[in-house]
Amino acid sequence: SLEQGLAVECHEDRFDRLLGRLSRHELDMVLSDVPIGPDISVKAYNHLLGSCGVSFFAAPKLAAKYRRGFPQSLDRAPFLLPMTGCSVRRELDRWFDKLDISPETVGEFDDSALLKVFGQSGVGVFSAPSVIEAEIIRQYGVKVVGQTDDIQERFYAITVERKLKHPGVVAISETAKAELFG
Repeated sequence: SLEQGLAVECHEDRFDRLLGRLSRHELDMVLSDVPIGPDISVKAYNHLLGSCGVSFFAAPKLAAKYRRGFPQSLDRAPFLLPMTGCSVRRELDRWFDKLDISPETVGEFDDSALLKVFGQSGVGVFSAPSVIEAEIIRQYGVKVVGQTDDIQERFYAITVERKLKHPGVVAISETAKAELFG
């Protein structure tokens, strides 16, 4: 838990902009599903919080239709996907290609919460990290279609500190490792 007197501020933006703010010490940490690469000029460090497989969800009626025969059942299934270019989309596309699955893309989203709302309303199947499967089921009233560990989502805390010292960053990192990925 956070120490008294600490508050969490969350900002969503492009990765490069967040890293720029991190380098100017406007942020203490960037949470990301991709590590900072050697091609980035910002001096920062990746701290792996954990990794997990991917679960596929849909509204109950749609989930019942596509659960049997998973993952091949996803061929031609209506699908809600993250936008092209993000790391999980690349992994999903590779996985679909490897299994010769061609889902019908019915929506592409930058906003993962909005994607889930469309999934909740029965528009299509969607994926999310397996580590939050129970939360997604509870919050959106959807059912699991299937799960794979062939796609791994990784989560990083990126900081300017090689060793985590900031109490808020340490608390977030320790909680993620213990409660999500422990």
